Amino acid sequence: MKKANLALADGTVFEGTSYGAEGEAVGEVVFNTCMSGYQEILTDPSYKGQIVTMTYPLIGNYGVNPEDVESHRPFVEGFVVKEGSVLPSNWRARRSLEDFLREYSIVGIQGIDTRALTRHIRDHGAQEGVISTIDDDPKSLVAKAKASPGLIGRDLVKQVCCEAPFTWSQGTWTWPGGYGQGRAESRESSAETEKAQLSLFGSRLAARGRPGGARLSRVVAYDCGIKWNILRQLVRSGCDVSVVPASTTAEQVLGMNPDGIFLSNGPGDPEGVPYLIDAVRELIGKKPIFGICLGHQIIGLALGGRTYKLKFGHHGGNQPVKDLTTGKVEITSQNHGFAVDMESFKSDPKGQVLGDPEDIVLTHVNLNDNTCEGLMHRRLPLFSVQYHPEASPGPHDASYLFRRFVEMMERERQRIGSALHIPAQVER
Repeated sequence: MKKANLALADGTVFEGTSYGAEGEAVGEVVFNTCMSGYQEILTDPSYKGQIVTMTYPLIGNYGVNPEDVESHRPFVEGFVVKEGSVLPSNWRARRSLEDFLREYSIVGIQGIDTRALTRHIRDHGAQEGVISTIDDDPKSLVAKAKASPGLIGRDLVKQVCCEAPFTWSQGTWTWPGGYGQGRAESRESSAETEKAQLSLFGSRLAARGRPGGARLSRVVAYDCGIKWNILRQLVRSGCDVSVVPASTTAEQVLGMNPDGIFLSNGPGDPEGVPYLIDAVRELIGKKPIFGICLGHQIIGLALGGRTYKLKFGHHGGNQPVKDLTTGKVEITSQNHGFAVDMESFKSDPKGQVLGDPEDIVLTHVNLNDNTCEGLMHRRLPLFSVQYHPEASPGPHDASYLFRRFVEMMERERQRIGSALHIPAQVER
């Protein structure tokens, strides 16, 4: 096996062997605590700009299959494992994880002490690093890590979002048919296409309907690096989903006349996408809005709050979160390095907060570090969470939030409908 090195910006160097593609990768080094789900992690666009370390020691033991993906390709900059499985074994596997990494030119390293690396990150914080199989000089690698631009202020969303709008009609996975075939279709879908979709997706597509034959909720989803399982969960909950690029203006979204607007997960610093913050600020109060992960942070900024960078972020499938609206504790899947500062809504010297700061309410809190995991507005149809209720990978404790979004859209439709049908007073 070819030698590989991982060098951190603070001068720490780990020696191992190559795993995946050969070459050099630069990014912020973080750790993920999931025991499985490496394929979903690799293909999560939120990891753009980052090198992911898996804390579980054996990775790749069930191989890679065509279904467990969250986008069309891996987006991690590099991959770090203690031991990569040589002989994967699973009935769904089509190839090894290392072959998958090689196909997409993802540089990886194995054979290092990932426990020591994880503790170092916890103690000293996530930092820039370099994995290399071509440069064996530690000083050179540390210098490259120090020269890396990092995440703060960078717009990584434009590197992962879609280039043009599309619609989504694939539901969640079921046995034995899986997801069926096909994921996206153009807006100009014909009757034959609809018939083919019914044939492919069967009962999964029927799950889009609402009880009693009520119509679907039309949702416009901003793609900031959206995970496919979010789209599947929206469909499963009864939504007709149209996906638009993150650069889409508020006027363009309102022109589509949706029942609600969804703001997706995505990579990097939320302050690096000011165009999306501006668009959301215009949309608040005009349509129901639900945000996840980066979308949650964008809502916080659009409301006039601030965000800040966490020491090492939350990455994994075992984060405890308390829903303050119900008192229940959920074990959640998370992947983020920034958080919303709830105190910033109260200390607002520049008067940037929309409306009364008391209307912006903390709804979810992380039980490990007490950071904000969710917020809502008392008067406007708007809520968001920092974690991933769609899981993939991870627990499904919080999947009810998609139903909550649909119910919010239905209430808003009823409210508008009632207002339109109030009889005018007859003058006497």
